[in-house]
Amino acid sequence: MSDLPSEVDVLIVGMGPVGAALAQLLGRYGTKALVIDKARDIFLAPRAIALDNEALRVLQLCGLEEDAFDKVAIPEVRMRSPLFGQYSRAVTAGCVDGHPKLVTFFQPQLEQALRARLQGNRHVTVALGVSLVSLSQDDQEVLAELQTDDGRPHQVRARYMVGADGANSLVRRLLGQEFKGKTFAEDWLVVDAKHLPTPMDHVEFICDPRRPTPHMVAPGGRQRWEFKLNPGETREQMEHPDMVRRLLQPWIKGEHVEIERVAVYRFHARVVDKFKVGRVLLVGDAAHITPPFVGQGLVSGLRDVANLAWKLSWVCHGRAQPGLLDSYDQERRPHAKAMIDLAKMMGRLVMPSNQVAAFLTHGAMSMMTRIPRFKRLFENLEIKPPNRFKVGCFVKPLRGARLRRGEQMPQVWLKPQAGGEVVLSDDVLGSGLAMVGFGVDPSAGLTPALNQAWTASGGRFVQINPRGPMARTSTQSLWEDLGGNLMPSLVPVGWLAIVRPDKVVMNDGPCTDAASLLAQAMNLYVRRAGERTAIVASAHG
Repeated sequence: MSDLPSEVDVLIVGMGPVGAALAQLLGRYGTKALVIDKARDIFLAPRAIALDNEALRVLQLCGLEEDAFDKVAIPEVRMRSPLFGQYSRAVTAGCVDGHPKLVTFFQPQLEQALRARLQGNRHVTVALGVSLVSLSQDDQEVLAELQTDDGRPHQVRARYMVGADGANSLVRRLLGQEFKGKTFAEDWLVVDAKHLPTPMDHVEFICDPRRPTPHMVAPGGRQRWEFKLNPGETREQMEHPDMVRRLLQPWIKGEHVEIERVAVYRFHARVVDKFKVGRVLLVGDAAHITPPFVGQGLVSGLRDVANLAWKLSWVCHGRAQPGLLDSYDQERRPHAKAMIDLAKMMGRLVMPSNQVAAFLTHGAMSMMTRIPRFKRLFENLEIKPPNRFKVGCFVKPLRGARLRRGEQMPQVWLKPQAGGEVVLSDDVLGSGLAMVGFGVDPSAGLTPALNQAWTASGGRFVQINPRGPMARTSTQSLWEDLGGNLMPSLVPVGWLAIVRPDKVVMNDGPCTDAASLLAQAMNLYVRRAGERTAIVASAHG
């Protein structure tokens, strides 16, 4: 235990994919963190299986390259009924923000990739085989009592603690934040198999009320089935090899296949009342549990850490007031709940529990898909709640705003002014705050004092020009929008945007208002009232 720190900025409990992603982001932001997990090894059986373009964008922020782990891009999700055939579908082909709309993946490989990025990170200490025993907190710190798997105790003082320890979170229980209210509890048999004689390239929901069955392809020649348990069926019955082979018979056709995992899981729909209690915060399944019907469980956890990591870092580095952390709950909890509600609704739509409900529900959906508006809701995924905040760390939009404040700025492909590799815009904006000028030098309208304050708070300046001849400016970072997806389709030349490290737009407006736009954004997170006064004064010269 001598190599474990006694004091850190952030203690992360749990090193699944969500905890590892948070540790990686904190390390990239230069924040001293300790991440612990009671298990020494990655659980090698597959669990989560789906990621969307938003999750892949978060992993991009974590520094994972495109080939860091294997993925299968899913072109469509089909919904089939014994009565109506394929009665609906969702088109998931193509890309959004530089990433596929939907992929399946192998979770142990993703975890290995995240852990590999943490090796050698001088800001993050990884301690495996270490458990949390207890915690206490006051206005200044969190005191955590830890224990190794050989029984040795260790005490850590942290400015903040994050519980990323899953659905059975000890951190959540120690905070008294048990899940309340009704749940959406259902038992399902999950079967993962390899080397199937019938390959597939999509996801399908077999909406048979006698045995609803989601079925999907995964990397490495894998396929997954989820069979709903009927009343009276037990875990022991369903996990028996004879039952598994009987359930898989329509696909394996009597041939031998490699069964990688068989397990009965209980799916839940729960969310805690608070994502933040004092100096302790909850992320991922420790804060919310999502049924799997829209593939948003791990995705929601990755959204959590992208939102939280930079705020923790800015507070720990003295760049922001502690109140900034309150916006984590304000921004994330409503959207997490909306995704849970969507998953519950989709579960009811595609998995009715009896023949009459199936006939009425699937028949109605089959008819509604002939109406363009309703067809778009499902086929184009417009039913999915956008990750857009109503309140939080952004300036409330006024008439004339061109970008959606409180939502991520679209990601595009950019070409550097001096020539070189074409890259995605998130990589250009970097890991800090960014003031983006569209066809204009974003720093041109700032006083020297405001320019210096922005740089000191971790901000940088980036100019993005429309495709074609580019004017020389004093901005060091000058790029060309290759696809024209930002200009002129979204913003005009001469527009500015203030963008957070998680790529959410804080403020935007014309370049003539550069000083006030930047001052408004900085006043959302600066440490003390005196600093706010100084920023406002510098904005007015």
